[in-house]
Parts: sequence; structure tokens; C-alpha cells
Amino acid sequence: MIDGGRPAAGQTKRYAQKREAILDAAARHFNARGIRGTALNDVGGSVGLMPNSITYYYRRKEDLAAACYGSTIAWHEALLAETAASADPPRRLSAFLAAYFRDLAAIETGARPPQVRLTDMRALPEPQSAMVYAAYNAFFRQARAAFFPEAAFPGLDRDALNARTHLVISVVHTVRAWIDRYEAADYPRVGERVADLLLRGLAGPESRWSGDAPDPVATPADPTEPFLRAATALINAEGYRGASVEKISARLSVTKGSFYHHNDNKDDLIAQCFARTFEILRREQEAAEAAGGSGWMRITACARALMRHQVSERGPLLRCTAVGALPDSLRAEIPLTMRRLWERLAFPIGDGIADGSIRAIDPSIAAQVVSSMIDAASDLDRWCEVEGAHAADVFARPLFVGVYAPSG
Repeated sequence: MIDGGRPAAGQTKRYAQKREAILDAAARHFNARGIRGTALNDVGGSVGLMPNSITYYYRRKEDLAAACYGSTIAWHEALLAETAASADPPRRLSAFLAAYFRDLAAIETGARPPQVRLTDMRALPEPQSAMVYAAYNAFFRQARAAFFPEAAFPGLDRDALNARTHLVISVVHTVRAWIDRYEAADYPRVGERVADLLLRGLAGPESRWSGDAPDPVATPADPTEPFLRAATALINAEGYRGASVEKISARLSVTKGSFYHHNDNKDDLIAQCFARTFEILRREQEAAEAAGGSGWMRITACARALMRHQVSERGPLLRCTAVGALPDSLRAEIPLTMRRLWERLAFPIGDGIADGSIRAIDPSIAAQVVSSMIDAASDLDRWCEVEGAHAADVFARPLFVGVYAPSG
């Protein structure tokens, strides 16, 4: 069991309160700097503990991180438990989202303690990662059973059910990367709109999903491309600090000398990884715009192309969460550029509302939800087996037509 910081038998009240304070402080540090960018002493200093004193409560930083993740997973499970009285899967999903946004507002105003984001879990080493992933997988199964029970969806196989569950959970997790642009008092309203998008999709009355998946736009040959792909995958998995020169080289079965033959240093390579992701996003967005058609045709064409890229050998793209643990030298412009590029998706969505191909929705929130789906496709293979050409049908289509729409 992961210690989520709850008082155990024999603990004094003061001891338990200090552990809770440590968890709260750690969640803030991990959210701001990632696991690898946070030192145990940083957390101790936030709660008035001398450098060696915090080890009385948590011997290692990884134990503290695992406890934070355990607390957040338990919070999600408690939200699921609140939906048990709902009569059917759509109502359960709506109830879960309402409770989630309610609690996010309470966290923002300080009425509830902070919760660590689940985006940096892969940075945990063994044995902590095994415990955290076991807990997360258990939550995933609970969510699938609540939102997409097999008995209620006989036309969907396990891969399709897993894909839709991963879609919903990924949208939920990614909300925390953009919800801060709204007032806490408006979080419930935002939650209603996210729920509406997941339940009903984006399609207007006459719009239909196309299974055609355009090939990703060709890119010029680049001798550093293998290093860029390897570094991107490692950053997605372990964050900036986890993507060391040694690990990047080992992933490609080359020496460190070979790494430095092609790259000046790690930070330059990381910056190039972001530049590569930004260029791919721009090219696919511009290609969809150049192809023309209704807003629905352009946004779905862009999504299909980016999905195809994500699951191809040329993928993945850097996840939006990769900006969280960047060093100060890279933190100024990169997060802003990432946000701007994903928000560009609101343009074809708004055009689609105007031309009737997309129903009346909030374009800004819809752009965030669509970008969350594309972003989460980078680890779709963890939850289901799907060929690249069909990934968009399995993962993107449910968002655009509604997660409870029939398959096909």
C-alpha cells in the first residue's frame, strides 16, 4: 500500500499533522519543478524542518513522491465512489467531472489541500514506481468499469474500452495545465462544458467522421533526428532531468562521444526537441488550413494527421506536461509557445460553429480538450494495441462524435 500520509496507529496527532503538511508542501514543489527538480530539503524547508529532520518522516524523496501520488490516486478513487449512485455511465461521467471541478476550485481557493499532478509518475524509480503504477492501474480499471462497463457496450472490444477510458482520464489530468486561466468560481461552469464535449462531441447535425488519415507532412532529412526522437520519448517518460545524455545515448546504442559529435550539449538538444514539436504542430495545422473545407473538415484532418504522427516511428511529440520541469534557461518562451500552438485549434472550431459543421460549443475549451486527446496519444500503446492507420478511429473519433456514440 502507498502511504498517502494518513495517520497510522500509534502516531501522535502532531506527527500526523506534520506529515500532512509535508505532503502538501511536496505537492506544490513537485507540481512546480517535477520530482527530479525537487530536493527533499526543499520540501523540509517549506514546513520549517532542518535538512536532516525531514528524513524522520520520509527517508527518501522517492518515498515522499510515492506518498503524494498515492494521495492523488486515492482522491480520484473517492470521486469515482461519489458517482456510484448514478444510474448509467453517462451520468456517472458527468457526476465525476462535476465533483472533480468542484474539488479543483476548492484546491485553488485553499479550502482543500493541494494534490500532485499525475504527469511525472514515470520519473519514479523502482520500487516506488511499481507501487504507484499498481495503484494507478487499479484506478484505471475502476474508471473503465464506471464509465464504460463491458456489459453496456457489447459492440466495443477491450482495446476500444481502454482507449475511451484513457481519453477521458487524460482530458481530466490535462485540465490542470490550463484551468488556471479561469476564476475558481467559474471552474464548475468549465466542468459542465468539458462534460458536454465528452458526452456529445463536436460534430454538427450533418457532419460525419472520415476514416481517411492523411500522411504526416514530410520533413527534411536531419542527422540529429534519431537523437531528437530518443530525447523526446525520454522527456515524456522521465522529464527534463531524467533525459540524461547517458540515457539518450543508451536508447540509441551509441557512445557519449557520438552524442557530442552530433549535439553540442543536452540543453541545446532539448531546445531542438521543442522546436521540432512546434514545427510539426505548425505544419499540420497549416496543411489542414490549406486543404480548406468546413471547420469540421479542417480540425478533424489536423487531428488525424497528428494522431498518425504520434503513433508512427517518427513520433512522439513532446507532451504538454514536458514544460513543467524545464530549467530556468528554457522556461521563458517554451511554455508560452506550446500554449499558443494548441490554442490555434480554436480557429477551425470557431469557423465550424459559424458554418454549422460544428455544433455550438465553447471554442477555447474545445481546443484544450482536442489538444489533450492528441497529446495523450503519445502513450496510447500502453492501454491498447492499435495500428497507426486506425489510431484516430479508435481514439480521436470518440471525442469528435461523443464517447458514448456507437463505433463505426
